[in-house]
Amino acid sequence: MSLSIRRMVVAALLCTALVAGGTACAGKSGSTEAVARPAAASSSPAERQKLAKTRFVANAGLAAGATYQWIVKPWKAGKFKKGAKGRRFTLIKAGLAGAFTYNRLKAAQRNAKGDPTLSKAVAPLSAGIDKLKDLPKKLRKGDGVDSVSGSFDDIINSVKDAGKSAGAEVKNKVPSAGQLAKG
Repeated sequence: MSLSIRRMVVAALLCTALVAGGTACAGKSGSTEAVARPAAASSSPAERQKLAKTRFVANAGLAAGATYQWIVKPWKAGKFKKGAKGRRFTLIKAGLAGAFTYNRLKAAQRNAKGDPTLSKAVAPLSAGIDKLKDLPKKLRKGDGVDSVSGSFDDIINSVKDAGKSAGAEVKNKVPSAGQLAKG
């Protein structure tokens, strides 16, 4: 199989995953939080309070890792510029990562509500997170890539800073391809 055919097959698979991931991201809850939910979670309020920071850190870390790996890093390397080798494939991956990032940040925002300190720290970021909703579509199309990439980077850094100020330090955690496709 030639290299160009392989790329087309991979691009088609990513487009399929992107559509499926975008559809999965449309729901408010359900299986989308399963990525970062600890298995031992129970329903008592005291434990939910303790696990809120853990789940926040997991979700925000996955969002930060996806953003850095597939949006910020290629953006800084100039892979989104017209004429760049592999630009279309890079834009597709960035769009998929953008949808994943939005989904994980919304989950982290819900997790933050379970902890009073985190809730206060993350509350001002709600509007910024909501603005990310339409940006993955722009990334896939290649529209305004520099401003879109900068927006993702800014929001991720704000979430990291808010977590750190509340005692929940967020570190980048690059999601697997399966996690990225599931949203």
